[in-house]
Amino acid sequence: MASMSSLKMISSLKLSHSNSLSSLQIQKEVASSFQSFPPNTSKFSATPLVSTSRRSTNKTKTTAFFFNKQKQHQDSPKPAQVQELCVYEINERDRGSPAYLRLSQKPVNCLGDLVPFSNKIYSGDLEKRLGITSGLCVLIQHVPEKKGDRYEAIYSFYFGDYGHISVQGAYLTYQDTYLAVTGGSGIFEGVSGQVKLQQLVFPFKLFYTFYLKGIPDLPAELLGKPVEPSPHVEPSPAAKATEPHACLPNFTN
Repeated sequence: MASMSSLKMISSLKLSHSNSLSSLQIQKEVASSFQSFPPNTSKFSATPLVSTSRRSTNKTKTTAFFFNKQKQHQDSPKPAQVQELCVYEINERDRGSPAYLRLSQKPVNCLGDLVPFSNKIYSGDLEKRLGITSGLCVLIQHVPEKKGDRYEAIYSFYFGDYGHISVQGAYLTYQDTYLAVTGGSGIFEGVSGQVKLQQLVFPFKLFYTFYLKGIPDLPAELLGKPVEPSPHVEPSPAAKATEPHACLPNFTN
């Protein structure tokens, strides 16, 4: 008959062998699971929006994330209407304008000569002082056969608290021209369009018709019925004297 110690030893060996088999079987199953795991089952990007799930044959659950590009915020469209604004520019010979800088150092007007200037501006009906112009003209070509010059002009129109409009383009002293409206401030922020320049008396009287786009409706006090352009136009005495009812608030002088 086997002793008690022998029985215990045999039992221990059987248990150890059973545990070893169990561990080996687990390792094989794990290895089999990795071999059957489907490759490339997940995608990644910047902003998760949608997730989907799939299962492999060994009941392993995987999750894939897909991402959609968010739509950019679209600004509200600018007003499409074209608004007309008429302005008189009048040199009243009290501002030392224009100043002629002969950089060419020649006795006749030549390429490169500069003409900085600033004049007063009035509403189209000549009943209200609006402010001033301020800018610079660069002489591009002297045209003696037309008794005039071609300039490249860059300047602004200042309308007191309403803001300003900037323009740029050709200024011909011998015929009407169009300049581009390049921008503005205040109520004219975001403005575009063009302006027609009519030479009445060079260089003392000019009439402008703005064709403005991309801004809200203009204030009524800027839109009086314009006086027919002529060399003889004059602002009203009240506007010329800048009486409170005949000028814009905080107009530039």
